[in-house]
Amino acid sequence: MPTVLSVTLAIGAKQLAEHKAIVTRITAIEEMAAVTILCSDKTGTLTLNKLIVDKPTIKPYAEFDGDDIIRLSAYASRTENQDAIDFCIVNSLPDPSQARAGVEELEFKPFNPVIKRTEITYRQDGQVLRVTKGMSHTILDLCSRDKTEEQIKALNDDVDEFARRGLRALAVAVDEVPSGDVEGEGRGFRLVGLLPIYDPPRSDTKETIDRAIALGVQVKMITGDQLAIGKETGRRLGMGDNMFLSKTLKEGPPAGSGYSDVDQMVLQCDGFAGVYPEHKYEIVERLQNLGHMTAMTGDGVNDAPALSKANVGIAVADATDAARSAADIVLTEPGLSVIIEAIIGSRQIFQRMRNYAIYTCSVTIRVVVGFSILCWAFQFDFPPFLVLILAILNDGTIMTISTDRVRPSPYPNSWNLREIFTYAGVYGLYLTVSTVAFFAVAFKTDFFADKFGVDRYEDPNHGVYHSIVYLQVSTISQGLIFVTRSRGFFFMERPSVMLMCAFIVAQLVATFIAVYADWGFTKIYGCGWTWAGKFFFFFIPTLICVI
Repeated sequence: MPTVLSVTLAIGAKQLAEHKAIVTRITAIEEMAAVTILCSDKTGTLTLNKLIVDKPTIKPYAEFDGDDIIRLSAYASRTENQDAIDFCIVNSLPDPSQARAGVEELEFKPFNPVIKRTEITYRQDGQVLRVTKGMSHTILDLCSRDKTEEQIKALNDDVDEFARRGLRALAVAVDEVPSGDVEGEGRGFRLVGLLPIYDPPRSDTKETIDRAIALGVQVKMITGDQLAIGKETGRRLGMGDNMFLSKTLKEGPPAGSGYSDVDQMVLQCDGFAGVYPEHKYEIVERLQNLGHMTAMTGDGVNDAPALSKANVGIAVADATDAARSAADIVLTEPGLSVIIEAIIGSRQIFQRMRNYAIYTCSVTIRVVVGFSILCWAFQFDFPPFLVLILAILNDGTIMTISTDRVRPSPYPNSWNLREIFTYAGVYGLYLTVSTVAFFAVAFKTDFFADKFGVDRYEDPNHGVYHSIVYLQVSTISQGLIFVTRSRGFFFMERPSVMLMCAFIVAQLVATFIAVYADWGFTKIYGCGWTWAGKFFFFFIPTLICVI
């Protein structure tokens, strides 16, 4: 069993890699099949992560115009190894190659997911200046110069307006350093403008979310953007707009929300906005405590704790090395559809393992109980050498189940031992009855001798009886594979070519051994083609009854 399950998982991991999902922890395949809730980033997973600055909608708050605000924000952007926002801003310039033209960079602080902004200190025309860009309310809190109530109200109104239209707001502020020292204290940041940025949803996201729901997987949006943007995106994608700010995880459900506690809110809401990495960890922990198998996506260094905590941590395309190391599955292609395909693939792999578990338990029950009854009731001693041949042929065939063609389960999978042992018990005992009945008719009656003209022997351990029992046990056991792999009539689910070929080869070998073998050392003598044909007279009705 360990060999078959390991091979099935290994081959399954290779198949998932072909679908752009690289498995770093092999047992994550089983857990992926059982996932009930998927917590997904918005940017890059639900959306294209191809941001566009809506130039006509830029809001200036000082003497700068729209082009000046783009130029200043480009100063505070990377010119190499850019993220999506930096790429969007720099490419909004007339000539992106001139993003730092006329300025000397003194210090650059890249985006930090904790403070959610970037900052540059530079020299221009003999002056040392600073520019920062980032989340609107973060930048507003940072500003200490020329900040008025009117300006604060204007910013909040503009952010709300952007959010209602599905636009992300990026604030820009400037500071002056009179001392000219890079580390010197500035006069205080001054808000100069607000950039509207649009990230269009992926064309297949809505359809993919519908597929996830049909598979019994709830998709929750986890985003660092403003709440209104998250709600608008949720409405567009058909995943709902019942979302809350991350602060409600500490403060509790808002009044009038209809939720009695935080756990109920986390379970039933459609997502959270304004999320920091520590909030992702808490969301995963709460869902797990409620009994759900949870998958979480992430891409940054600070996402590593949440990815490690989740039952299945998923590092999205272009994730940092830290996120990839913490994740169980690494995606090489962006988009939610890759994750859903990985869930479907994992369920197919799980079905193969489940089918094998039922099969091997059934055969074990059949061999142990069946031969015990034959030994006790008829003093029939089955040769151990034939048991070895049975095991070799069965294992050779069942190994091919790792590549079998199976239908994924329409609901999350988990190991249900009661179900497995129930099926195994029914199949195993039924096949036990078929073997005992077959031998009893052959040994105790003249039915086969009268109907088919074969010899009947008084010795229960005659070599011919060993041959026909071996053939019956081998063929019925092999046929059981096709029964356990299907949820209905076995011929409604076409098996893989490899499984079918292995079955045919194993049956040819078993039949020729039973018909022609003359091995005195193990007391087996060829039964001839008459007995073999007579056996199939028994075999076909037995298999039909099992189906």
